[in-house]
Amino acid sequence: MTDAYFTTDDGAWFQPTDFARGPWDPEACHGGPPTSLLVRALEGLADVGPDQSLARLTVELVRPVPMAGFIVTASLRRRGRTATTTAAELVDGGRVCASATGLHLATVDLATPSAPMAAPVFDRSEPGAFPVPRDRMGGLTFFSHSLEVRDDPPSRAGNGGPTTLWMRTVAIVDGEDPSPRQRLGPLADCGNGISWNTHPDDLTCINPDLTLTLLREPVGTWFASRAATHAGPVGIGRSDADLFDVDGLVGHAAQTLVLRAT
Repeated sequence: MTDAYFTTDDGAWFQPTDFARGPWDPEACHGGPPTSLLVRALEGLADVGPDQSLARLTVELVRPVPMAGFIVTASLRRRGRTATTTAAELVDGGRVCASATGLHLATVDLATPSAPMAAPVFDRSEPGAFPVPRDRMGGLTFFSHSLEVRDDPPSRAGNGGPTTLWMRTVAIVDGEDPSPRQRLGPLADCGNGISWNTHPDDLTCINPDLTLTLLREPVGTWFASRAATHAGPVGIGRSDADLFDVDGLVGHAAQTLVLRAT
């Protein structure tokens, strides 16, 4: 199997590899790799000026993204000098499986103070494992098999609860060198998988949306998530994660969660 989440012959139709499979349904993708494809599609729009940076990505995962493949499209909604909005869709047989809106903002050199935050330090991390076990899908290869993971020493790595870990993925599209923003997509969609409060064997924890906010352009191939999951009493939850690269804080990811006993 290729070391990527997707293959494509024409740049429009994408075939998932086993690495893209999610932990709940053998015929559906994990939300992270499709998120990266949506980022890739928006990055490819020529109408977004080079002085503007993707500041927010809002993803709606309205249907399972099929392992059988799908089409990706992207378009400009509004071009502005300060703010531009874009849209992208993953379509299967005429049905939208996932959609995204992008907000691209003009950037300036502006050194402003930020709230004090101790960032995880990559050189202090230790080799670890993704908190969703690799045997989760009964022997099938799935998303967890695609990851290199390093644990932040003070975290509860592998045991759920508030957790910080570093993650590096395979490539997004076979034969391409993904941008750091694309590489960040899978980690952004992992807050619930990193910081579950009830083991995935006992509680499904599926996010129908994802909002990713970027404070600057990410760098490198290793990214860290400092995540926590919160559950309400009626099967609705929320996951929040601060995201880091080797230079420090880069953004934030938020997921709304559907919680159900297995």
